[in-house]
Amino acid sequence: MIGPLIEEAGRRAHAADVAVKTDETVTLTFEAGRLRSTSYAEERGTNLRVISNGRLGVAGVTGEDTGGLIDRALASARVGDPLELLLPEAAPLPRVTTHYPRAAAAQIEELVQLGRLLIDRLSRNGCQVNVVVERTLGSVQLSNTQGLEAGYDVSGIGLSAEVIRVQGDQAVVVGDYLAGADLPGLPAIEAMVDGMLRRIEWAERIVPAPSGRMPVCFTGGSTAALLLPLQLAFLGKSVLQGASPLAEKAGEQAFAAGFTLSDEPLLDARPGSRPMDDEGVPSARLALVEAGVVRHFIYDLETAARARVRSTGHGRRSTFAKPQAAYSNLVVAPGDRSLAELIAPVEDGLLVDGLLGVGQGNVIGGAFSHPVALGYRIRQGEISGRVTRAAVAANAYDLLNRMVGLGRELQWIGSSAAPAMLVDGVSVVGE
Repeated sequence: MIGPLIEEAGRRAHAADVAVKTDETVTLTFEAGRLRSTSYAEERGTNLRVISNGRLGVAGVTGEDTGGLIDRALASARVGDPLELLLPEAAPLPRVTTHYPRAAAAQIEELVQLGRLLIDRLSRNGCQVNVVVERTLGSVQLSNTQGLEAGYDVSGIGLSAEVIRVQGDQAVVVGDYLAGADLPGLPAIEAMVDGMLRRIEWAERIVPAPSGRMPVCFTGGSTAALLLPLQLAFLGKSVLQGASPLAEKAGEQAFAAGFTLSDEPLLDARPGSRPMDDEGVPSARLALVEAGVVRHFIYDLETAARARVRSTGHGRRSTFAKPQAAYSNLVVAPGDRSLAELIAPVEDGLLVDGLLGVGQGNVIGGAFSHPVALGYRIRQGEISGRVTRAAVAANAYDLLNRMVGLGRELQWIGSSAAPAMLVDGVSVVGE
């Protein structure tokens, strides 16, 4: 189907490319330790882009019937943005494993066993355990009028768990997430469980929250307030629009020397890994920050053409919209300390494991102020107990320039990974 479609589009337009994506998802939901629901969803989407009379047009359709798709794309081009876009030619693709037969062939019974294993390991008196197990299978096929024809398959397994414990008039929620392209091994599950049980134990004792400017350690799962501004600032579109605070800092030291941030599409078995982007540009590791120095920004074909640079291979397509620049696996390079070693020098501070309201306001500017959903007080280098009614405020760019240390364990949340990060000078307000 994809071959005849691109051939006809090539006859009727100056150039064209098409992406066909499929996705099958099985989701098992366990509530209070019992299997409550099983759902199945299947989707197929075709996205066609044409270049006609120097203008871009895009159209999409779900299902297999692509009749009229070219007409709609050409109609879109008549009112589309003017741009001379060069589509990539066929090129060798790097090797990366995105599909695992064992995960693809896993039966419902095996997925149920994963969920029950987590429940058995996490169950404690007075606690409610909720678990979600998700298995995804998909494929990506690309073709363009430059002769490119390529594709790959993906598999994915996601496990999320939360333990809810009621303490007085409050409910303490401790959660974690495990995701990859293959079925997780027992060591990975046990590590997830051990971390959750440790946080549940810390939460049993309630202590007063500190106040003032102090060191704060963000666990890998709570670093979004620090990293979300950077995700927006490193978009080539933000640079073009003059919105990125980092636009004029390429090649300069903008962060602490221990901070390295990269996009890693070639990691085996990770959720965002891929041999090419959704426009057919081969994937490669891209350093955004190296030892605190700003290195690169991410571009798809369109933003690269407007910026007069080369695409970095970060185009992502949905069914109905034109491609947009997006990350694959965004990774903060870990340090060399355990969490205990990281907080050992802290006389009085906070360990933040969850924040409320992240992503609201002027995120790209870096300033944030969020209530703490789950946090623990650090006294004399040790966890003394859980705090309630605390909030933290700072600027992400400033904190990453005052980073004290990094943990050695990466925590993956979807296709992003970060270690625990200890930063200084955070404003903490406690009641």
